[in-house]
Amino acid sequence: MGASASAGELVVVGTGIRLVVQTTPEALDCITRADRLLYLVTDPATETWLRRLNRAAETLRDCYAAGKPRELSYREMVQRILLAVRAGAYVCAAFYGHPGVFVNPGHQAIRRARREGFRARMLPGISTEDCLFADLGVDPAESGCQSFEATDFLAYRRRFDPTSALVLWQVGVLGEPSFPTEVPCRRERLERLTRVLRRHYDARHPIVLYEAAQFPVSEPRIRKIPLSKLPATRLWSITTLYIAPKPSRAADPAIMRWFDER
Repeated sequence: MGASASAGELVVVGTGIRLVVQTTPEALDCITRADRLLYLVTDPATETWLRRLNRAAETLRDCYAAGKPRELSYREMVQRILLAVRAGAYVCAAFYGHPGVFVNPGHQAIRRARREGFRARMLPGISTEDCLFADLGVDPAESGCQSFEATDFLAYRRRFDPTSALVLWQVGVLGEPSFPTEVPCRRERLERLTRVLRRHYDARHPIVLYEAAQFPVSEPRIRKIPLSKLPATRLWSITTLYIAPKPSRAADPAIMRWFDER
């Protein structure tokens, strides 16, 4: 801990995926009570709603710019959040979905605030993965589930078990170093990803391209295709790739006997 804490405090919350209905009561209370509300969301409707809840609302989206490295944008967001905390405000930083899932600035801001002696915490929220499990009828406990950011998965040759489900996040912005623009993912990048996946799955293996519903009146977008068709498919920044598990391998007989003995 740094110097003794002042009145400044930070709470990082999530707005969920669907507008209004997936924001928890706990997060909603922090949003409305905050002296300063800093937010980063993906649609104008959620932005309007937040500004109605708190007149001190201020977007962090202007930290992004075309061609600007995301790491630099994240550092600027953290700095703006910390400046408000250091000024003695009760600060709420609200992010789309779960505030701890693919939200680098949320984690960084909490760590830095705590080091400087301020009280800082994160409240859980509903993520795209939570919606995916519900909409696809997937139980991650049945055969396990592995999640990777798509660029990280490809660049670092992540190891995984194909007999467990595989989720690849941000596949629509594969290889993009800056804030994603709303253009389809480049075909040659999807071809490279497909070649890597074909080492573990056959061409007809089923995959799902998933986009969670953002509004209570809308439906999720679920496209089921064979793996071979991935390179020719248009993907966007919010697209998540789900790959169904291959049949489970046989159980270890020695372990099964050990279970029976006990």
